[in-house]
Amino acid sequence: MKKKKRIWPYLLITLLILSFGCEKDVVIVKIMDPWIRYGSATDVDGNEYKTILIGNQTWMVSNLKTTRYNDGTPIPLVHDAESWTGLSSPACCWQNNDPARKVTYGVLYNWYAVNTGMLCPVGWHVATDTEWTSLISYLGGDNIAGGKLKESGFRHWVSPNTGATNEVAFSALPGGDRLSGSDAVFEKIGEMGCWWTVASNDGQGVGRIISVSNINVGKSYIPKKNGMSVRCVWDY
Repeated sequence: MKKKKRIWPYLLITLLILSFGCEKDVVIVKIMDPWIRYGSATDVDGNEYKTILIGNQTWMVSNLKTTRYNDGTPIPLVHDAESWTGLSSPACCWQNNDPARKVTYGVLYNWYAVNTGMLCPVGWHVATDTEWTSLISYLGGDNIAGGKLKESGFRHWVSPNTGATNEVAFSALPGGDRLSGSDAVFEKIGEMGCWWTVASNDGQGVGRIISVSNINVGKSYIPKKNGMSVRCVWDY
């Protein structure tokens, strides 16, 4: 009986491939793994997120996209390079100031926005450094966890996307970052994923970095004025 129940997703995939293969224009269909149980969450802007249980933590499967705090107050959206660099207060922006990129890569926030404790939906919070450490340990350690977290293939990551398997459905994307120098340059989209934690050390924020060229998860101390992605974790 169990075998019969587990056959249908593969039959469905086969039928879809056959049906689309007969069309004049080829359509590629990507189906989520039918055996992974996703949950969901919604932020104050109405953005919806898949969620996934990894070990004993529930993570959002995509980067945070909100431009408002969870009480509805707008987060300052700063495009201008000089204004961005001069800030020591909360701000956010889109990668390369392109709002279309929010859909895929989420919003970049400076650490001051993270530190408000109001970015994630009620019942969720920005991942702590300890939670990142627990996630990485669950996946075998800093030296291999990055490959297990990265989205596989080259839809968003450039080549070589070394060792990417996405085996726990975390779907880490290379949203890059925004620096806080004189020109507040946007960089590393397609090559690097950069996420804030709520921690700070010696006047700098603590972040986690995953690169296209290896399977590591790095820990970095980053100027608080920089813009980086955020992943939320369920409070419970």
